[in-house]
Amino acid sequence: MSLKNSNSFIIGISGGSGSGKTSFIRDIKEHFSKEQICFLSQDDYYKPRELQKEDENGIKNFDLPESIEMDEFYFDLVKLTNGMSVERPEYTFNNENKNPGMIHLDPAPIIIVEGLFVFYEPKLFNLLDLKILIHASDTQKIIRRIKRDRVERNYPLEDVLYRYEHHVLPSFETYIFPFFNKVDIVINNNKSFDMGKEMLNAFLRNRLHM
Repeated sequence: MSLKNSNSFIIGISGGSGSGKTSFIRDIKEHFSKEQICFLSQDDYYKPRELQKEDENGIKNFDLPESIEMDEFYFDLVKLTNGMSVERPEYTFNNENKNPGMIHLDPAPIIIVEGLFVFYEPKLFNLLDLKILIHASDTQKIIRRIKRDRVERNYPLEDVLYRYEHHVLPSFETYIFPFFNKVDIVINNNKSFDMGKEMLNAFLRNRLHM
């Protein structure tokens, strides 16, 4: 299958953990239907826990490109851009209190792909028609990370802080920061991404009516 014969406009959104990617995407979803925009998230492509690489202290590191089923993610994008639907189980981030559901995605005129490593993987980067990076200060990111991982994923505070220092920050510096000068738009989210969101919404509406 080829992506070159597709009419889909592909947007990539990335940013460090805690930058606000998930909230940004959630707000965009509220303004458009599934028939207009398809959202493909790398969060649903994490490998099983037993396959995740361990650091020198035996702690699983989920902040590496190899923690993601990158080929599956890429080929599902290929399917969507060729008019095929995609279905896969939801990833629950080891939260035993949450039962995984099935995610069903249908092709759409605009496809938004988001995740930590959508820019780092060259074959993905080269397919993106528009590249957006969400950015926030380290202080804001760690506060958001603590709130998310303790409440939503049931991680102990000590675990959250360890992972941020030893996994999250090195991952940001290696796999995301180098793309600041290579993306089309950087949206600052220290306080609010509302201006960036409205800008993108206007662009998407215009694109859908072309």
